[in-house]
Amino acid sequence: MVDLQKFIDEQYSIVEINNTIAPELHRRYNTKRGLRNEDGTGVLIGLTEIGEVHAYIMVDGEKIPQQGKLFYRGYEVSELVKGYKQEKRFGFEEVAYLLIFGELPNESKLKTFNEILGQYRTLPHGFTEDMILKAPSSDIMNKLARSVLTCYSYDNNPDDIEITNVLRQSIELTSRFPIMAAYGYQAKAHFYDNKSLYIHLPQEHLSTAENFLYMIRPDNQYTELEAEILDLNLIIHAEHGGGNNSAFTTHVVSSTDTDTYSAIAAAVGALKGPKHGGANIKVMNMMDDIKRNVKDWSNGRLLEDYLVKIVKKEAYDKSGLIYGIGHAVYTLSDPRSVLLKEKATELAKEKGMEEELNLYFDIEKLAPNILAEVRGITDVRTANVDFYSGFVYDMLNIPRELYTPLFAIARIPGWCAHRIEEIVSGGKIIRPAYKNVAAKQRYIPLNER
Repeated sequence: MVDLQKFIDEQYSIVEINNTIAPELHRRYNTKRGLRNEDGTGVLIGLTEIGEVHAYIMVDGEKIPQQGKLFYRGYEVSELVKGYKQEKRFGFEEVAYLLIFGELPNESKLKTFNEILGQYRTLPHGFTEDMILKAPSSDIMNKLARSVLTCYSYDNNPDDIEITNVLRQSIELTSRFPIMAAYGYQAKAHFYDNKSLYIHLPQEHLSTAENFLYMIRPDNQYTELEAEILDLNLIIHAEHGGGNNSAFTTHVVSSTDTDTYSAIAAAVGALKGPKHGGANIKVMNMMDDIKRNVKDWSNGRLLEDYLVKIVKKEAYDKSGLIYGIGHAVYTLSDPRSVLLKEKATELAKEKGMEEELNLYFDIEKLAPNILAEVRGITDVRTANVDFYSGFVYDMLNIPRELYTPLFAIARIPGWCAHRIEEIVSGGKIIRPAYKNVAAKQRYIPLNER
């Protein structure tokens, strides 16, 4: 039998050489790597009415930083959150309605929508046993993607892309994502980690945040504040403009006129990547390292010295990055981080974790100056949402393997909204150009090679 790994090891260097494109060629042909312009702005490739990320203004060709703002369908997210807080209710379900249908519901429509979400918080007969428990996955995001694709087989009309049908599929997926993620975690914990298996039936009358905590905890118990902060996390992660990787993936795949399940599974795959949805896990792993190596967290000098080592690639993973600091778009502030930081402070007091929260505050304060002094990076000025979201999940005692699935649970209404927008207003398959820079070759007969 041929040794596959030996064959691959022998061919690896050839593959690497034949797929390396010289950096100067990108400059010569003015390609937009990462679909970003040289000034850091995104390449404009489409129009959307769903979400807007505002972080700067352009004046005479110069990018002028502004305080970050995030809008859903024209509504500033901080104003939406303020409204839910004043009315003492959960807001994620209303945000889902807003994103999918394009307008805020009245009281009657919201009540009906919540009832529908509650009714569809079940999986098809046999789904849990056959799809999740009999085929557990060590990674919940892969389990989630497979579960989404399997929904195709349980749908009597899976390929119809008429908007009424896509709306039905969107609402059903919004209802079922938390169930698929929670059960996928329980299967992983049982079959891979030898823990007890808990399959709790979701409750129709509970919110998405409440249901998720109810399903992942053995005793079903949670506090009101815990549910409130998880609801906030879902709200601020629900959408982030059409240019983020997973939303763009949804547009690209939907432009082929494929089915909803294929498009959403592709978005899940995009979100799984640590450069996108897995960023808060990188923050948490870094924080573990900092807490191990800085003996006195309150000693600013010791903390600063260790952060300098991280930036100089002398400590932690040698990447030179302080994870959670800086953002591709936001400059002066990330509005999601501002909202989460306020609620995290409240939760830290309830959990007795104020000392750890102060460590986050100190790193957020020190990091921009260190990055500027050591690496000359002067445009990093703020902590992004990933800096605090992992800490919040940690305070909620949510396992790290569920951090990215929670992102997906929050983002499914945004993905569905972008899919609908692409079907209604797109019309053309998305096909950007790639310049071929390979040298022309003459065919050599096999016996002469």
